[in-house]
This record gives sequence, structure tokens and C-alpha cells, in this order.
Amino acid sequence: MAKQRVLWVTGGGSGMGAASAEAAARDGWTVVLSGRRVDRLEQVAATITASGGTAAVLPLDAADPAAVASARDTVLERFGRLDAVVLAAGLNAPRRRWDDQSLPDFRAIVDTNLTAVVAVVDAALPALRESGGVVVVVSSYAGWSFQPGAGVAYSASKTALGSVVRSLNQQEAHHGVRATHLCPGDVATDFLDQRPSVPDAAARSAMLQPEDIARAVSFVLEAPSYMRVDELVVSPVSQR
Repeated sequence: MAKQRVLWVTGGGSGMGAASAEAAARDGWTVVLSGRRVDRLEQVAATITASGGTAAVLPLDAADPAAVASARDTVLERFGRLDAVVLAAGLNAPRRRWDDQSLPDFRAIVDTNLTAVVAVVDAALPALRESGGVVVVVSSYAGWSFQPGAGVAYSASKTALGSVVRSLNQQEAHHGVRATHLCPGDVATDFLDQRPSVPDAAARSAMLQPEDIARAVSFVLEAPSYMRVDELVVSPVSQR
């Protein structure tokens, strides 16, 4: 009997990461939830286990390379394998323009959206080579098409993720590793609270929901090993 597939989710305590973790657990994955907010991670894990799934909580600041490596070791020691990684942690700030942004905010956004993604993929890659694993990078519509309101740092970091995914697919295909640049449009999550003008309930009702993104992630995770989804853009009809 084959061992259960193991998925590591960063940003797993809320929004798209949590929804993707819950969907993967329903599909039979063992899910390892990482993020900085332990209470949120534990809530998601409890939801998964209450539905008969398997989940473990592994708190992590993905911007700390040493912590990432230690977390990777913990996953492998506990489960013996790693079959996929979903990278869903993200950061933005209300001050997004050249005339009001701050460099500390810029660095924090790039560290979370880009550097931390690379750190986790780099740490996970040896195990993913063994399993012919999947990497799903939850980027943004702004990483696919320039969006003036997304911000200097956010747009730069998310656009760069496209190159991260392309390099993975070009260099790691012979190991069976497959990566997806997933670019959602407006999604009704707590992340919207970081906007300069926070959308109201009516605006959010016209947006995608976290469960919509989870279905997209599930599609990628469940694709056959000979199929690669290089880039996937999903947006609400109202997206402009």
C-alpha cells in the first residue's frame, strides 16, 4: 500500500493557504501547515482532522532560512517524504507608491513574497526530486498583468515569481518536478485589509472566494505526473 502523499503549505493559517490545505486533505493528502500565527494554524488543523483528514502544525517564519531548513527536516523526519509544496504566504502595505512607500516595507514585502518562496523551494527541492513533486506558487494577477494599484514592491515581487517558476520547470523537469505560477485576481480574504482603501462587503461579494483558489490548487496537485501546469490565471468576471 502506497504511503499517503505529503503536502507542505506555507501561509496555511488563513485565506487561500488554509482553503487549499483543507481541499488537499479532502483529496487524501497529509497536510503540514506552516505560518507565523500558531493559533490560526491550529484552527485549520482542527477543521481538517474533524473532517477525517490528517494535518500537522509546523510554525515557521519562512523569511528565516535556518528555520526553513529545520522545518524541512522535521517534515521528512516525521513523514519520510514530501510530494508537494503550496506557497501561499503574502504581504503588502497600504503605502504602495513611489511617493509614499518606505524601504523597510519594501524589503519586508520582497522578503515574504519572493525570498521566502525561494528559501522554501530550495530547502524542499531534494525531497521533491525524489518524489517527482509539485510546487504551487500562489502569486497574483499582478504577477501576470501589471496592476497600477498593487504597489511597487508587491508588483515587483510577484512578477519575479514567474521567473522562479519558469527556472524550476526548465531546470528540474528531468527530475519530474513540476511548478505552477498561480495568479489569482481579487479574492475575498483578510489580505484585502492591507489595501489603502479597504473593499466593503458588496465589493467582496463579487470577488473570488478562497475555495475557488483551492479548487485551482487541487486541479494542479491532482494532475497526472506527465502533465505540468506552467501558469494558471483565475479572476472574477469583475476583474479589470
